Amino acid sequence: MFKFFSLRLWLAFFALACLAACAAPVKHVDYTAFKSSRPRSILLLPPENATPDIKASYSMLSQMTMPVAEAGYYVVPVAVMDEAFKQNGLTTPTDIEMAPAAKLREIFGADAALYTKVTQYGSVYQVINSSTVVRASSKLVDLRTGDVLWQGSAVATGDELHGNANAGGGLIGLLVQAAVKQIIHSLTDESHDVAGLTSWRLLHAGPPNGWLYGPYSPKYQTD
Repeated sequence: MFKFFSLRLWLAFFALACLAACAAPVKHVDYTAFKSSRPRSILLLPPENATPDIKASYSMLSQMTMPVAEAGYYVVPVAVMDEAFKQNGLTTPTDIEMAPAAKLREIFGADAALYTKVTQYGSVYQVINSSTVVRASSKLVDLRTGDVLWQGSAVATGDELHGNANAGGGLIGLLVQAAVKQIIHSLTDESHDVAGLTSWRLLHAGPPNGWLYGPYSPKYQTD
C-alpha cells in the first residue's frame, strides 16, 4: 500500500512538473521608452476596422476616452479630432493612419497618438452557444520621436457582462438558449457594451501590463 501511494504521489509531482514546464512564460512589458517619453496628452485615432460591422471603429473609439483619461492623461476631444481630419480630407481610419507623426503633432499638439485595430466585433454563433466578442490591439506612438511607447491587445465577451448560466433541459435547452441569445444580440447593441470592457482591459493603467500612470493621476510616477 505504501509503495502504491508513493508511486501515485510521484506521478502527481511528475504531472505538475510537466505542466509547469509547458506553461507559457509571463510576458512583461518593456516600459523603457514609455518612461523616457512620459507623454501628457494623447490623440486617439479612429481604430482600423478589420471586421464586417461598419459600427466597430467609432463604437470602439467612443469607449476609449474614459480609460485613457482615468489613467491620468489629457485626451484630445474626439469631436475636435474628427472634424479636423474631415477638414483635411481624411475620412477613413486607413487614410488617417498614413498621416505623418510630425503633422499630427503640429495640428493637435499631442505628445503621443494611439493607433488601434479592431479585429473582431459582434456575435459569434456556435451550435450550443452564442456570444458577443470584441477583440482589439493598440500601440502608443510618441509623435515627437516616432518611437513605439507601448503596445498590447485585449478581448472581451458578452458572457462576462451578464454571466453565462446554462439553461435546463440538456442539449435541447442549450440549443434554445443559443437561439434566444442570438435573437437578443441582433435586437440590441451589446457589442458596444462589450467594446467598453475591451477598451478598459486594453488601455487601463497599472500592473502587470497596463499603461504607466499619467501626470494627472495621483499615482503618477509610482509605477
